[in-house]
Amino acid sequence: MRTGDRLELLRPDEDWEAAIWDYKREFKEWGDHLDGTADLGGAEGFAPWLAAVRDNANPDTVRPGRVPATTLLGVRRYDRRLVGMIDIRHTLNEYLLKFGGHIGYSVRPSERRKGYAGEMLWLALLECETLGLSKVLVTCDSENEASARTIRANGGVLENRIPEGDGFTERYWIEVDA
Repeated sequence: MRTGDRLELLRPDEDWEAAIWDYKREFKEWGDHLDGTADLGGAEGFAPWLAAVRDNANPDTVRPGRVPATTLLGVRRYDRRLVGMIDIRHTLNEYLLKFGGHIGYSVRPSERRKGYAGEMLWLALLECETLGLSKVLVTCDSENEASARTIRANGGVLENRIPEGDGFTERYWIEVDA
């Protein structure tokens, strides 16, 4: 589904604290790692995490070692449940150019296989247009076929596969309609 009918992307704020912390808890319980969450997995508290998200959204206040990025919540419209998170990096550093890309995302384990990742990515591409990005890099682990399908369904064209650790990272480019 590419319409955004089921989900909307919202900026995190204090009203979402309990939902975001529950999102983090679910990933921990499933033994999964959080992608596209502005390092939520390493956050020791909500307020410092949210402050970093806000700082990193502005090129003038971006934290050292980071690039400007917009972190958004994928919220299901009918019940306001946080089903995913997505980061849109406005620029790429050397690491992101190789492995991370412009967009990183995750869907909570209990909500996977429902098409939410594809809808979030499509909505993020609309946001990329407003940021003036005409072409974005989205990557995934070569073992993650679900993510590769999501990227391809949103126009991703595989450029290459590069070694990373014990596996490979697939690098896809998506042309953003302007």
